[in-house]
Amino acid sequence: MKPARLKFTMALAESLGLFDGVERLEPAEAGLPDLLRVHTADYIEAVRHAVQPPGEPVAPPYGLGSADNPVFPRMHEAASVIVGGTLAAAREIAEGRTRRAVSIGGGMHHAMPDSAAGFCVYNDVAVAISWLLDHGFDRIAYIDVDVHHGDGVQRVFYTDPRVLTVSIHQHPATLWPNTGWPEETGLGAAEGTAINLPVLPGTPDAQWLRGFHAVVPSAVAAFRPQIVVSQCGVDTHREDPLADLALTVDGQRAAFLAMRDLADKYAEGRWLAVGGGGYGLVRVVPRAWTHLLAAALDREIPTGTAIPADWLEMIGAAAPSITPPRTMGDGGNIEFRPWDGPGGAVETGDARFDRLQRSIDTAVSATRRAAFGALGLDPEDPRD
Repeated sequence: MKPARLKFTMALAESLGLFDGVERLEPAEAGLPDLLRVHTADYIEAVRHAVQPPGEPVAPPYGLGSADNPVFPRMHEAASVIVGGTLAAAREIAEGRTRRAVSIGGGMHHAMPDSAAGFCVYNDVAVAISWLLDHGFDRIAYIDVDVHHGDGVQRVFYTDPRVLTVSIHQHPATLWPNTGWPEETGLGAAEGTAINLPVLPGTPDAQWLRGFHAVVPSAVAAFRPQIVVSQCGVDTHREDPLADLALTVDGQRAAFLAMRDLADKYAEGRWLAVGGGGYGLVRVVPRAWTHLLAAALDREIPTGTAIPADWLEMIGAAAPSITPPRTMGDGGNIEFRPWDGPGGAVETGDARFDRLQRSIDTAVSATRRAAFGALGLDPEDPRD
């Protein structure tokens, strides 16, 4: 979570000329009223006055001071600026000044109303969605492609039928936070508005995209959102040190384009994208999020594009022990066969490919059976 990953991303985008003619906003700290949309007053006070506890506490109060959430100077102010950035992006869309906005510093989707979790202090995404609900929106689709389940955002809106939360993540039996099972579908009037697609470790681009397109577009189409909010964590990459999926930058770029296209098709182009996880600070995050920025700006960067020399020079000085990438892609295979119903996968004779295909199809079927009926969709019909 080092801020260097944001610095490297913005520098790469700048080197590629992405920001020519583009307005960039300087975020201010979110105020107390907006933080209170999601977080409890006592938790906010705890963040303001937190001190790192001695030793290695197993369960420190409010999660503050754990290995995942160490206390650092001016933590409240730093976390509030992240919220302020995502709120600024939401306001630009809500007030009609733009259709798309990106807050790559955002995406702190694990923060709970009364505790920090998973490197996340304040949940900027949930705060922004809450603000949008009070400013003209009553159908918001949240799509989370981080390798970890978007548990904090799901928790906040689990009983709110105005918000569809969709998360595709590594299987909870194999990765923290160990939530995001298909059976988690929302409560009461919100039944069917929480959708979880867990995928097994080792899942590569083609199978991940097969799963995404078998679940997400149908759910979004049925929900008819007025805006799409995307959490674009890139810890799904095959080189990420904290997880076990096998996507490439090419596959991540395809996911960003798919979410943008869903916003164009179903939400009149309104798309708020935020960052999230991703711990390949040099080789992964800058390229992936530069593609995200390019997607929002309709400025395509082919994956074969050479990395600019000035960026490589900067990285050589900042991280001399890391071999930087040379192109904007990894040569990943993003061609996938669309899901065609339960048992639709055809055996190819390639044992590894067939195993991956069966595993993603099993996950798709479980997710569709759990949630699609409440959305008025047929879980077994590939046309839905």
